[in-house]
Amino acid sequence: MVKHWITAMRLRTLPLAAAGILAGSAGLKPEIFSSSIFLLALLTALALQIFSNLANDYGDFQNGADGKDRVGPARMVQSGNISAQQMKRGLNVSGAIAFALGILLLNEVFVVKKNWLGFGIYLGVGISAIWAAFRYTAGKNPYGYKGLGDLFVFLFFGVVSVLSMSYFLSGKVGIIAILNTVVVGMLSMAVLHLNNLRDHVSDAKAGKHTLVVKLGFEKGKKLHFVWLGLAFLAAVAEVFITPSHYAFYLLPFTILVVHAKKVYSCTNPQLLDSELKKVALSTFAIALLLLIFLPNV
Repeated sequence: MVKHWITAMRLRTLPLAAAGILAGSAGLKPEIFSSSIFLLALLTALALQIFSNLANDYGDFQNGADGKDRVGPARMVQSGNISAQQMKRGLNVSGAIAFALGILLLNEVFVVKKNWLGFGIYLGVGISAIWAAFRYTAGKNPYGYKGLGDLFVFLFFGVVSVLSMSYFLSGKVGIIAILNTVVVGMLSMAVLHLNNLRDHVSDAKAGKHTLVVKLGFEKGKKLHFVWLGLAFLAAVAEVFITPSHYAFYLLPFTILVVHAKKVYSCTNPQLLDSELKKVALSTFAIALLLLIFLPNV
């Protein structure tokens, strides 16, 4: 049973959840860095990602998207390894853990400074993040079935994650944080978009109208290149607005260029499954290198 839960948690997606926290901490002066805030933010992001993965497993089963022709990894509820009732209990537990970690984070950032307005605003943001993670595929009229998944991924993996982390540590949001939001947000969208390219046939049958289903496979591939291109342009822009330095964070984009060529020539969506890990790990690598090499501005 434990291995089934580990499979449902889809641990391979966790580096992508961590990327926003790393990128949001980049380019800041060392003296304002807080290890406790960083650790709590990282744990909160990982807990939210696990909750989202469990909700996705439950929601796609609930809405009939996990049919026999599904290409990706086996889903635990659809396969019968975890019952729907057990998954609901798992969602309650994982959601409670994510919420508790979020409260600890907000306590560290706002309550100790008696900033009750900030606490209230971010409490609302946190609750919205849990709601968005669940309603992507679960519940009535999930927004992921209406082609809105890409927008919400950019909002929470990019805007909320990166900008919030920068604000938590420095008390402000600068141009570096905004560019890092574009880098991580666009690459996170590319991961979801690649997932939807892979699953577009089964999604269409299940009434899951992702952007790929709406556009078609070939046009969907072109949009994937747009997300990758915008992320690269934002990363390049950082080279020109910061002092002279080694832009090692651009190196993982070489992997993404090879990846883009494979997507361009792909005619069999099943072959895209192996590409998901490349984009997710490249995003993590870029965020980590930004944290290490981006100079303080």
